[in-house]
Order: sequence, then structure tokens, then C-alpha cells
Amino acid sequence: MQLSVIILNYNVRYFLELCIISVQKALEGIDGEIIVVDNNSPDDSCAMVKQRFPDITLIENKENSGFPKGNNIGVAAAKGKYICILNPDTVVAEDTFTKVLAFSEGQSNLGMVGVKFIDGTGNFLPESKRGLPTPWVALTKMSGLYKLFPNWGLFNKYYAQHLGENDGGEIDILPGAFMFMERQVYLDAGGFDERYFMYGEDVDLSYTLQKKGLRNYYFPSAAIIHYKGESTVRDAAYMKRFTGAMRDFYKKHFRGAFFMDGFLRLGSTMFIQSKKRKKAVVSPPDNYVLFSKDEELCRQLQNSIGKKVVRFAQYERKVLPSANSCTEIILDNELLPFGEIIAIMQNHRHKCYTFRIRPAGCNFVLGSDSSDGRGEVRMMELDTAEKTL
Repeated sequence: MQLSVIILNYNVRYFLELCIISVQKALEGIDGEIIVVDNNSPDDSCAMVKQRFPDITLIENKENSGFPKGNNIGVAAAKGKYICILNPDTVVAEDTFTKVLAFSEGQSNLGMVGVKFIDGTGNFLPESKRGLPTPWVALTKMSGLYKLFPNWGLFNKYYAQHLGENDGGEIDILPGAFMFMERQVYLDAGGFDERYFMYGEDVDLSYTLQKKGLRNYYFPSAAIIHYKGESTVRDAAYMKRFTGAMRDFYKKHFRGAFFMDGFLRLGSTMFIQSKKRKKAVVSPPDNYVLFSKDEELCRQLQNSIGKKVVRFAQYERKVLPSANSCTEIILDNELLPFGEIIAIMQNHRHKCYTFRIRPAGCNFVLGSDSSDGRGEVRMMELDTAEKTL
């Protein structure tokens, strides 16, 4: 078998369904498999997988054992030469795996490959590519120096700013939301270190591969959506867990960096205070535009939203309202392939445009307008109001 896609899920049933649909499309023509590992979700994720995707492998853990252990369980069951560790709050294009496979086959001493991430608003996520967070690099990030001197090599290593978002190249650290590598490489490195629970394990594995003489690559020719807030609500609890993970990383790899403990505590306090000061401003859209051939979907959307939805049976850029007017763009996957949806989101990334996706064969639309919080699922049933997860 060529490729095993491992999706570790916890309590994101609708985003998981969208993810699996996109992965199935991307695996067409590839000898591959999907393995969903569920970390004892309290929602009906497992029931949904069994009902809608009975042919894929589902592993139901009896407890939430964390990100590293859950993925290690999935990799142990995998049969592919290559594996892709994939978050459930992602959407891949139809050609994602074909492109990454072709790129990987052409590399020597390959560690892992990562791709370009965009968020639910179409904006580039800088954590798609990162430098090794040595004590100095971490200081430049937490102090904000990387923003002040983005072109200075001394300060711009955290987000690997020597590479533009569309410039591929060798990189230190790749995010755990999408990690593509040979299964044997993963196993030889010991997989994810299960001393971590969540956060830090991707940094640890990336660095472990580098220390073994292998190369990690950022490959922006493939772009995916990462609804970051689904797996990571960026609140005080997140920051506490993140700083704890980084503290463990420094103890493991930089034994002399004891001063980082105090600096991490300071950075955590500053982060929490900034979140308290930051007030979310929610502006409801002035316009709703649906790209779909489904008239009934349009009618149900209007019923759910309580406002007029303008429907177009094919995508045309010129029909969108001005970017000065807040517009929700609803993209029906029955009409538009995921690759085109991702391209539309990137081409229209603007603070006044928001996006929702209707997955093929589903009675809901979903999306996210913030990387800091949960996204939104809107059920397509008469008299059903919006539901925020």
C-alpha cells in the first residue's frame, strides 16, 4: 500500500466529516487507506464514521490519551509505505497527496514534508513553516522582535521568514496538523514522544529527524485549510499546556536553557493578559452569496439565516459584492471541488469576506472566522437556527 492517512479525532464530528470527504477525494487513484483514531469523543463522531464511512478503519480509544499516543496507535495499524498525520479540522485538495507523493519520491534523506496552511478566512498561517525554537529564537517570538525585523536573519527564524509563503525549501519544524513521511522513518525515530500530551510533540519529532541527518521540507505547491480553533482554542488553558510542552522540550534537547522557564512563564502571563484586553468584534454579514446548483439548499439557508441568499449556479469572481461590504461566501462542494474552494478562499482573503463550505452529501455548512476559537456549523434543516460548537 502506498499511503495511510491517520486522522486523530476528538469531539469535532462535523469538521471530521468534512475532512474525511476531502481525503477520500484526494486518495482517488492512490493505493491508500484512512485510519480514524478517536480519543473517546463525547459527541457522535464514532457513530457518524460507522454510518457514513463503514469501509474506513476506526479505532475507538476508551480514554483521551493525548495527541502523541493516539497517533502512534494509528501508525501502528497503518499499512502504507508513507503515512500522513492529519488533523480532523483540515480540508485537503483533490491533488494534495498526488503532489506530495511525487515531491517525496524525488528527495534523498527525507524526513518529512509539510504543506501550506490557510485558515478559515483564506489567510496564510505562518506556523506552516518554523525554525527550531532555540532559546534565542523563542525569545524573538515571545518578545515580538520577529515582527519588528522580519528581514533580519537574527530575528526572523521562528516562522522561517527567509522563505516566503509560496517559497518551498528545507525547513526545521513542521506542524503536526499535516506531517507526511515514510512510515519506517516515523517508527525509526520512535514516533511521537508520549511524554507530551498535546503541543510540542511535532517540534520534538521534527528536531529528532534532523538530528538523525534527515531533511524536512516545506512544500507550498499544496495548500490545505486548517480550521485551527477546532483543535486549539487559544485561551489560558491552551497557553498553560503549550508552555508546559515547551518546557519539556527544552529539558530534553537544551539542558542548559534553565532561564527559559521564567521566560515562558512571563510570555504566558503576557499572552493571557492580551487575550483579556482583546475584545472580539462580531459583525454580521451584509450579504450572503451561495455558489450552488441546489435551489433547495438556497431556500433552507435563507430559512436558517433569516436573510436573503443570492445564488449563482457557477462561480464567477465578478458577481461578488464589493470587498467594502461584509459578505459571507458559501461554497457548495457539490458544485466546486475542494481545490477550487481553497483557491477561491485564498484569492478573496479580506477582512470583509467570510467563508462557509457545504460538503458534498451533507445537510450542513461550516466554517471559521477566527483561529482563536471554535468554528460554526449551520444545519440545513427547516426552522433550525445556527449552532456554534
